[in-house]
Amino acid sequence: MGPPAEGPPSEALANALRMYTQERYQEASVQFQRVVEGETPDAPANVQKAQFFLGKCLYHLHYYQSALAVFDEVSEQGRNHLFFDQTLQWLAQLGSQLPEPAGIIDKIGRFGVDQLEQFNNADNADLYNQLLYLMGRSKYNQGEFDKAIELFGKVDKANKWYVKARFFEGISYVRMRKAQPAATAFRDIITSIEDGDVEGLDDADRMRDLGWISLARVYYTAANRTTPDGERKVDGVLLGNAVEAWTKIEPESEYWLDALFEASWAFFLADEYSRALGNVHTAVEAWTKIEPESEYWLDALFEASWAFFLADEYSRALGNVHTLNSPYFRESFYPEALVLKAVVFFSNCQMKNATATVQQFHEKYDPVKTRLDELLTKYQDNAQFFDFLKKIRAGEANLPREVRGILTSALSDRAVLANLDYVRLLDEENTALEKSPGQFKSSSLGARIQQDVLVAKSFAVDQAGDIAKARYNRLIDEMQDLANQVDTVEIETLNYERGQLSQALQAQQTAAGESTGGQVFVSPEHNVWPFNGEYWRDELGYYRQEVTYRCGR
Repeated sequence: MGPPAEGPPSEALANALRMYTQERYQEASVQFQRVVEGETPDAPANVQKAQFFLGKCLYHLHYYQSALAVFDEVSEQGRNHLFFDQTLQWLAQLGSQLPEPAGIIDKIGRFGVDQLEQFNNADNADLYNQLLYLMGRSKYNQGEFDKAIELFGKVDKANKWYVKARFFEGISYVRMRKAQPAATAFRDIITSIEDGDVEGLDDADRMRDLGWISLARVYYTAANRTTPDGERKVDGVLLGNAVEAWTKIEPESEYWLDALFEASWAFFLADEYSRALGNVHTAVEAWTKIEPESEYWLDALFEASWAFFLADEYSRALGNVHTLNSPYFRESFYPEALVLKAVVFFSNCQMKNATATVQQFHEKYDPVKTRLDELLTKYQDNAQFFDFLKKIRAGEANLPREVRGILTSALSDRAVLANLDYVRLLDEENTALEKSPGQFKSSSLGARIQQDVLVAKSFAVDQAGDIAKARYNRLIDEMQDLANQVDTVEIETLNYERGQLSQALQAQQTAAGESTGGQVFVSPEHNVWPFNGEYWRDELGYYRQEVTYRCGR
């Protein structure tokens, strides 16, 4: 198909272009819309010009969603549109105004990599680096990891897009199962932030923590190998590297919980390596530096409990569980704490206590799961679930206390929040339209803006509801899994009493007997105060529970 026919501009188009140069964007946009709708005798080339300038006007007027819709129409035509190449820049600029659910990355993927070079100069350095990142993301989404890595690797080290580019480069290598270059990419993130090489990065702390936790995951995965005959092998050095990376994450980080949880499993795998690695106890002590005022403190406390158990530190594990059960945290939700408690008792052959803990789990959490199941039946539609989500976020859902905290936490997924933010921005654009002059609002362009917002909002609401509902269902599945785990403890307790315990569990109990972790050791700078039934806030996190080993007695 050849280029569109050209011709002299109509009076409406000439006036619109003049008003655009005068920054009278609202008046100009109405005239450009007339040309686009075919109300003028303009040739196809002029209609395309009007369409492109309409998108620019809408951007300047902060109607970003409608601007995106216009540039989307342009980019869909590819080379058949005279302003296809110029549209790339405006899509990138919209990428800084609209959140990821708007789908800008996929739209940028319509362009060729060679089209980025028009911005490879000193005047457009930031735009060029942004486009390299966005184009790389598009290739990543399409599974073209080699091409994505090549684009990410071109981002200037001093540019603010460098850190995010390196992160997705690392993730691309992970998807390709290439551990070494992935680890290098994640370390580059950490180094560039800590050395202050990158300027203008808004979320430096979060990206540094993301670098650390991603690096830990690479080492952890590489440390676990399965031989051809199915035997599991653990590389102690790589596992130690993983633990070291996890401990670098600051207590205030939103990834603190993930780090603690994943490190706990590393300690489990390091059962025979924990003393050789020499950093298990150091890691655990690092976690305790988180302040009780932090929103992540309870998560850190609980996850450290598993680490204590896996390192045979039974008194400290149950001490943390004791803290979690204090009246200060009635609305917190840590059902796995009782699973841990039951396992500790079982490992030390305190079978009555293990059985009692299993019963406590069901008495406390079976009603919670039932309530969650009941709530889910009320909100099967994504739009209904979105409204439910909004009420939860606003504290207006009138939820029972036993499920309030868990739902607030579980539905704080970043993807869910991004869609919520998108809907908020769309509502703001619609409000701005309602406040605009009557002549503008009642024009065909006003109707278009309203339609663009409504369509995008409908999609975002459906997407957010779908993601939130999936997270909700996952939560219910996790609760069922924990119930199965605690029931397994009860079954094995019966097997123990019948003398039918497996060799693996017998070995676990033997190992517990060889440990001194059930005893309470107090350093010279601390005192021992027996618990008398009353919790003290300044003692939270410092409780210990002596665990007596009863196997063979």
